[in-house]
Amino acid sequence: MLFSFAKFKINCISFCSDISHHRRISIKTGIVVAKSIPAKKYGVTTGEPMAMAIRKCPDIVSVPADFDLYVKCSHAFKAICSEYTPAMESFSIDEVFLDMSGMKNIYPDPVATACQIKDRIRDELGFTVNVGIGRNKLCAKMASDFEKPDKVHTLYPEEIKAKMWPLPVGELFSCGKASTQKLLNARISTIGDLAQADLGQLKYLLGEKTAIQLSNYANGIDESPVQPVREEAKGYSAETTVEENLETTDSINKMLLAQADVVTARMRAEGAKCRCVGVTFRTTEFKNKSHQRKLPETTDVTEVVYNVDKELIEESWDGQPLRLIGLSITDIDRDGFEQMSLIVDERKEKMKKLDAALDNIRG
Repeated sequence: MLFSFAKFKINCISFCSDISHHRRISIKTGIVVAKSIPAKKYGVTTGEPMAMAIRKCPDIVSVPADFDLYVKCSHAFKAICSEYTPAMESFSIDEVFLDMSGMKNIYPDPVATACQIKDRIRDELGFTVNVGIGRNKLCAKMASDFEKPDKVHTLYPEEIKAKMWPLPVGELFSCGKASTQKLLNARISTIGDLAQADLGQLKYLLGEKTAIQLSNYANGIDESPVQPVREEAKGYSAETTVEENLETTDSINKMLLAQADVVTARMRAEGAKCRCVGVTFRTTEFKNKSHQRKLPETTDVTEVVYNVDKELIEESWDGQPLRLIGLSITDIDRDGFEQMSLIVDERKEKMKKLDAALDNIRG
């Protein structure tokens, strides 16, 4: 039996007028980080521009995020959850999976246990959570996103047709906007439609890997285990959404340098090196583009990654103002071996020493 605890709310951007006691802030740039239930009724969605949210709800109230408070509450929330089972997976800063299958002798009633944990979090920490209960992570996750707030929902195999299949296909976990639109164009509008769709047709629409995963999810099939210990990272990335558009190569490169510094420091801390570097950006028209390059040898040097990303931007950016810029490093190698050269690259050795000094200062 698995529990999914999802989305506690503290300071979230975008409220509407029925809770307008929050101080009003005039924000017409940026995006909606999270929306309240009243804001959702006006059609406000996470990730959309604030200007669009204001058009949907002119009386909208924006509350600034307090990330330090969010981290503090996240730690407290997860500490309570971890008291009930040793098998807890942190899915994000505000979501966890609990594997309760080995605890049935101590907690025989899953719903009663979920209510107990939920109420403890509300009474001791002062915020609410939703809890989903299912036989696998997918069903627990979907159940946790049913009616909110402060609720416990189940999604057992015999409940999938009644509770999950009538939902819009876009509400299926991991069904992104692009996949949703392709399915809608093919008149697959509900999760039930997707569950019963021909797999061959889905592979044609979505590609084999995505089609198989979404078809399984629509039928409540998910074999992934709860992982108490985080897996080794398959890559490292950093993205920044800016308040003022990036319009010059200099401003973009400054952002890329800061991101390269962050991701390579994380990679070095784990004793890893990368073979592939990429850059992603989003225009003011919300069009995304990415570009990547394989490296001739593995590296963990900040300046090497930064220089490659500068070249990638020069090759792929056509001068449009950017709202988002991101850097990624993938194809990670942790074997500790390095291709040696007969000629010593003194500049590269200096860059390594500089990186090591900066890492020590951070430490």
